[in-house]
Amino acid sequence: MDLALLRTFVTVHRAGSFTRAAALLGLSQPAVTGQIRTLERQLGRPLFLRQARGVTPTTIGDELAHRAAPHLDALVEITEAGLDDESGVRTLHLAGPPEFTSLRALPALTPLISQGLALRASFGNVEETLEGLAAGHHDLAITTARPRGGLLTSTPLCDEEHVLVASPRWAARLGPGALRKGHVVLDQLPVVEVHESLPLVSRYWSAVFDSRPAAAGAVIAPDLRAVLETAASGAGLAVLPRYLCEEALERGRLVALLDPPVPPLRTYFLVVRTGTLALPHIARAHECLLRAAIDW
Repeated sequence: MDLALLRTFVTVHRAGSFTRAAALLGLSQPAVTGQIRTLERQLGRPLFLRQARGVTPTTIGDELAHRAAPHLDALVEITEAGLDDESGVRTLHLAGPPEFTSLRALPALTPLISQGLALRASFGNVEETLEGLAAGHHDLAITTARPRGGLLTSTPLCDEEHVLVASPRWAARLGPGALRKGHVVLDQLPVVEVHESLPLVSRYWSAVFDSRPAAAGAVIAPDLRAVLETAASGAGLAVLPRYLCEEALERGRLVALLDPPVPPLRTYFLVVRTGTLALPHIARAHECLLRAAIDW
């Protein structure tokens, strides 16, 4: 059986779409369709059920993918390991949120540069990052959502604690017990956030106060570092990851307004296209980030 046909089959199985598989393989969609039909004729059984949006594997298709994929991934690993030794610099395309990628991921990966790894970073929201990874634009992604389907594989990386903060001037204006109800805080302090929907504040209010925030954002800046600096300058309250605001808290530029018994957490995931951990440079970066995250 032609290994190229099996490779195309496994890619379609993981992608759930001829169109997406074609983009990943660098082929036209008719070429992918033709290869799958050839393989189906050789096996005498249908491998996919065509639907309006994408394809669904048949029972035979699932069984073949389960048997073939590990061996194909192993062949890729053998081939790429040889190339990795001979080709010098390999480039890793990393995507993720700008703050976490800049302050956590990229510094953790810098030791790999001396081992022949070049880094290229892209920033974006969860949807953009996962779409880019699925389309083959990135090799490794960091997201705050676990992807669905078989095309992408995710591994929990770390949890970040969220802290409700404000400048000392604003914190001093709050009387004792004012923070027991979220809407009271929002009635008194303006809000600094990354989006009009107040995603971090809303998540915090839901977890801690069991309510929704009652005010619109006074300042919206799509970068948590900008939110930190704006809040520290006295613009209003904000919800920030502790790793990002720890230094500002220690220096007194920001004050933690609450210390809830169970602080809100958000999980980060490492995401790759299924099977690409067989590539040595992606596997090394993946392992490096997992090791570094133990101390985050």
